[in-house]
Amino acid sequence: MNSKKFDISVGDTQGVCIEPLAPERFDFEAFAQHEEETAAICRAFWDSKTGVAVTRRFRVPEVYSFGCGDMQRSLQLQLAALQVSTQYAADIPNYLEPWYGIGTVASCFGAEYIWAENQAPAIEPPFGTLSEALDYEPITVEKTSIGRHTIEMIEYFMETTGGRLPMSPTDTQSPWDITMMLVETSSLLMETIDNAGVVRKLVDHVADLLIEFNGRQVELIGENLVLPGHGFASSREFRGLGMSDDSSCMISPGQYTEFCAAANSRVGHVFGGPCFHSCGNWSKWLPAVMQTQGLLVVDGAFSPQTDPNPNPPRAFAESLAGSGVVLNARIVGDVDEIERVTRELWLPGMKLIVVTYCRTPEEQAEAYERVHEICV
Repeated sequence: MNSKKFDISVGDTQGVCIEPLAPERFDFEAFAQHEEETAAICRAFWDSKTGVAVTRRFRVPEVYSFGCGDMQRSLQLQLAALQVSTQYAADIPNYLEPWYGIGTVASCFGAEYIWAENQAPAIEPPFGTLSEALDYEPITVEKTSIGRHTIEMIEYFMETTGGRLPMSPTDTQSPWDITMMLVETSSLLMETIDNAGVVRKLVDHVADLLIEFNGRQVELIGENLVLPGHGFASSREFRGLGMSDDSSCMISPGQYTEFCAAANSRVGHVFGGPCFHSCGNWSKWLPAVMQTQGLLVVDGAFSPQTDPNPNPPRAFAESLAGSGVVLNARIVGDVDEIERVTRELWLPGMKLIVVTYCRTPEEQAEAYERVHEICV
């Protein structure tokens, strides 16, 4: 058992602090070469029934917290991260991501962002009851202030970079996650027992709004689009839509099947298939999630330095081996930790992406080699 644990003194254990880089100083040719060198690897991995790929994710904490409202600074920080990322051995490149902030679709229902100093934006449920939410006539995301900001951010990123860099849609919450943002939690959870059909009606309505806005983002990003998007190793060669479903831990696995699976499948299908993410240990929900029709990818944390309550690797290996579903495994830790977790995760028939956060190119090169030696 590794003795290292989650560091509560660090704001983002998966993040890397970096100085902003002006667009005119970014080496577009070097990144294009990096993408070209990995394209065939990404394509072969995605098309195969089994295999392994490695990526070193560069996540700048400010971009995913208080800095997400400043599109110029967000781009400069992300460009700096992309530039550094080419020095690290990886099969899957990093990418740009416009905006970041849960609650984008909730804004259709009048939810307003709360901006505490030096914190990520947050929202409070605008409705006390399910009936209030159903009686409200939402507008489309693009007509909200944050929807317009997201669109403008995509356009700014595209214009400033000359449309030369890979980009994902903004962070996408699942229909259930969004529904949980709309109605006071205890009230909504009681309604799942008393009025399940009505809850599903609201979830389906949310799904429609989500499909519409993500479709608009995909249209704007065009050939630069990478999927599944936020939080997932993503490529122009991959498909599917990554959806954060952290609130699934608030309901039972059986209720997940009842309220989440069908909506996730419907939304995901439009973009190639659903892809599931949750923080924490969600292994109890894994059998239910695996019943999601068309499921392509599941994401989880697999070391105590990644998440204070990481997933048990062997349970995922045994469930996913031979299924064709990709496991996006985030592993914060040194080379030995990455090796330890990878050995537990790998079984014949696995389709595994090992996401590392190595501190140096040398450490990453060693981790890259070890993972590929294990997963044969």
